[in-house]
Amino acid sequence: MAIPLIQDYPVPTGVSLDRPPLPWQVAPERAALLIHDMQNYFVGRYASAGFVATLVRRIDALRQRCHALGVPVFYTAQPGDQPRAARGLLMDFWGPGMPQAGDGRAIVAGLEPRDGHDEVLVKHRYSAFARSDLQARLQRAGRDQLVICGVYAHIGCLVTATDAFMADIEPFLVADALGDFSLAHHEMALRHVAHCSGKVVSSAELLQRLALAA
Repeated sequence: MAIPLIQDYPVPTGVSLDRPPLPWQVAPERAALLIHDMQNYFVGRYASAGFVATLVRRIDALRQRCHALGVPVFYTAQPGDQPRAARGLLMDFWGPGMPQAGDGRAIVAGLEPRDGHDEVLVKHRYSAFARSDLQARLQRAGRDQLVICGVYAHIGCLVTATDAFMADIEPFLVADALGDFSLAHHEMALRHVAHCSGKVVSSAELLQRLALAA
């Protein structure tokens, strides 16, 4: 199955809960920001440049606020031309993945990692924690909260949030700073995280919280 061509949809800013909301609040001294899979190969599946521009703008606002507050910023980036032995079962679901040639592996324009500040993790599976040292990096930095934005909400972002929860790292999924295959997929991801593993927040809510905590 190839990644589909994705049409515009109205991005949600939150999710209805069937239980009391978590009391967690993002704290600059505890948090790290994860910009998940915002590579040209994945973002290029969106049919509308406007959808991508809005997503990039929201993520960049979060990134800039985190830079100003000294909050670590991590990126995930998948390699190109992975052999079957490295790609494993992803090959059965998604085929060979992105090519090494071209600009597919690059982070989308407007979100390029900042040298000497942002850290880029090589992504091997859905979760940013799988086959990486993300958990160790967070521990070294004294961080036990992970703010997650990027693509795709119901795949890597959801699984990364679940793995963070399993490691006693509080995950925050930024509802309107995520992209997905459709509104239904996006809402499913938010519901799953909100009811099983993390807190769903809007970008405006998160920026306001970080401003108050500065």
